[in-house]
Amino acid sequence: MGIPGLSNHNNGQQRLGITEPISLAGPTEDDVIKTRELEKYLQGVGLYESQQEAVGREEVLGRLDQTVKIWVKNISRAKGFNEQLVQEANAKIFTFGSYRLGVHGPGADIDTLCVGPRHATRDEDFFGELRKMLSEMQEVTELHPVPDAHVPVMKFKFNGVSVDLLYARLALWVIPEDLDISQESILQNVDEQTVLSLNGCRVTDQVLRLVPNIQTFRTTLRCMRFWAKRRGVYSNVAGFLGGINLALLVARICQLYPNALPNMLVSRFFRVYTQWRWPNPVMLCAIEEGSLGLPIWDPRRNPKDRYHLMPIITPAYPCMNSTYNVTSSTLRVMTDEFRRGSEICEAMEASNADWDTLFEPYPFFESYKNYLQIDITAENADDLRQWKGWVESRLRQLTLKIERHTYGMLQCHPHPGEFSDKSRPFHHCYFMGLQRKQGVPVNEGEQFDIRLTVEEFKHSVNAYTLWKPGMDIYVSHVKRRNIPNYIFPGGVRPSYPSKVTTENKQSSKLRVSGHGQAEKPQGGKAVAVGADDARKRKRSEDNMDDNSKNSKSPVSLPPPSGEVHEDINPISASGSCSMKFDESEVNSMGGPKSEKLCLKSPGEIPSGDSGTNGSVTSNQQGNPILAATNSSNSKEEEKLAIEKIMSGPYNVHQAFSEEPEELEDDTGYRNQVKDSGGNMKINNLESSNSKPAVAEEPVISKETICSTHLCSNEGLEELEPTELTAPLLSGTPAPLPLKKPLIRLNFTSLGKAADKSS
Repeated sequence: MGIPGLSNHNNGQQRLGITEPISLAGPTEDDVIKTRELEKYLQGVGLYESQQEAVGREEVLGRLDQTVKIWVKNISRAKGFNEQLVQEANAKIFTFGSYRLGVHGPGADIDTLCVGPRHATRDEDFFGELRKMLSEMQEVTELHPVPDAHVPVMKFKFNGVSVDLLYARLALWVIPEDLDISQESILQNVDEQTVLSLNGCRVTDQVLRLVPNIQTFRTTLRCMRFWAKRRGVYSNVAGFLGGINLALLVARICQLYPNALPNMLVSRFFRVYTQWRWPNPVMLCAIEEGSLGLPIWDPRRNPKDRYHLMPIITPAYPCMNSTYNVTSSTLRVMTDEFRRGSEICEAMEASNADWDTLFEPYPFFESYKNYLQIDITAENADDLRQWKGWVESRLRQLTLKIERHTYGMLQCHPHPGEFSDKSRPFHHCYFMGLQRKQGVPVNEGEQFDIRLTVEEFKHSVNAYTLWKPGMDIYVSHVKRRNIPNYIFPGGVRPSYPSKVTTENKQSSKLRVSGHGQAEKPQGGKAVAVGADDARKRKRSEDNMDDNSKNSKSPVSLPPPSGEVHEDINPISASGSCSMKFDESEVNSMGGPKSEKLCLKSPGEIPSGDSGTNGSVTSNQQGNPILAATNSSNSKEEEKLAIEKIMSGPYNVHQAFSEEPEELEDDTGYRNQVKDSGGNMKINNLESSNSKPAVAEEPVISKETICSTHLCSNEGLEELEPTELTAPLLSGTPAPLPLKKPLIRLNFTSLGKAADKSS
């Protein structure tokens, strides 16, 4: 079987990818010099492991391979196999992820896969006998089996090296030492966990086959991984880019510029993905149907695939979307970062910037004045490890719920990492930056109420089937000035905000009103989400591009007017979290570009000439000419080439405005939600989610919203008093009411925006 994505030109030269390259130009002398500078920079920041550490990893893999070979012979003997079959019994260790790609750094873990025969079971033999063997080995520490994960895994340290070990049980009695797991036949008659476990190795190997120059690919990928971590967009579980996502994005750029050096590939990475019209998929090869009937990514046939905002498709059968966790808020953040990177790379071409500028850390705790803080605690280290994994898998749902319940008007920026207060045992916390959607005029009195949204999120988290006493979660609203000191390096708060010179953004003003800071009741099962005194907010922000079409458009909402009043005092079990915006914000954010973003309706299918491409065109017209070409219109030609590669069998795919609740929720913990007191997954979109998905993007009519979400009071939405008192969460969470308005909003400005669009 040939390699997918590999074809021949008329002259016999092989082409990688589903389209022709954008440019076959080779490097200039300047590219060679800057690539050397980049490699030296990456070495200087410590991205390469020492020779001693590399040898240590190889020794660990050798010992692990010996261990699984002994293990499979032991279980074969225990199952009554004769001595000849016992001697033939075999298991084999494969690697994948950053180690297999050759881009791992010092202290990185090794992703490994144990492939065993059909008589070596996962539950009894792998998580039973092999776990027991490992626990008795002196070299193995911190052994933590996770059999209930979507992809079951054993985590441990072997001679101090972190190892994640998966298991694939093949339909073979004997595992040959020269086994080729890239063949489709390897997936015959195996269970779902085995298909998923094999996927990592199969995808990694296929990526390496589909790039024109592996060394160039590795250097570029190291650079982009470092960039993503420094800019706070490296985390698949948080809705950003993980290691495999970045590998696929970089590999596609290598295909489009097969003769370029890393210096040029980094620049083209940002240029291409700044122009990319998501949700057009990024693919290294054509999607193969296969002969085994396994589900593949195809939005034309699979309704759930139509909700994916940033599809990056794995190249090995069965082809899947590796970025289903992306939300409209995280896509906005990544799009802004792509644009920033493109501008800096163009400045570097003119010698007006350097690599330090590109890799400047993102000032997350200086970029917003309002944050959600999510604290989790447990009674011991093992409980905290389990609780942490579960909560992290649910945090994306909090972002989705806030986006959905505020119709995309309140945007969340999750921080991809966690923090720990060393003074508190068994504690972690997470943060999300909050801001109103940019470019939408507002009036005084406009505010968001996300109390019930937070309560619904906590209901979901507390439905963990492996919950134990002491596993608590607290959610609170904090101002930037109240961010705890342990968040900052050395526990010292910066005396003044750092000046971010590389950002060129509009300013806006925000103020938050409410009834006091968050409270943490005894037991931790209930949380008060509180906002304090009104303050003005000013923040730099790029204009939202047309990727904001994936959020719920305000035009579909009715445009009543009037004032909104807080007439119910919050109780400690629910608290209050409401956002208010100054009328002056209308002027500060005014401008044709900003206003244009709120003129599309949810049912509108974006055209090929989107605002994203328009902004890129205007940016590029004033930029220097490409170093690899001499043509005065090379930028325009390159733009047209990028447009061309986005046309294909999936170019009709447009993501729906909102993802159905629990659509692909918690792939790592899908079986760990308990049913308590009825359906734990009730939400205000349940009726729409129960209907079969159709090809058209759903449009919510004004009449529907008025009848299901708004309480008529001179056109104002108000919360009913009974819905302000969320039940105290002790023991089993109570089901949430079906009808629950979640937004307190003055729609006057939205009506003005609607008038401008007519």
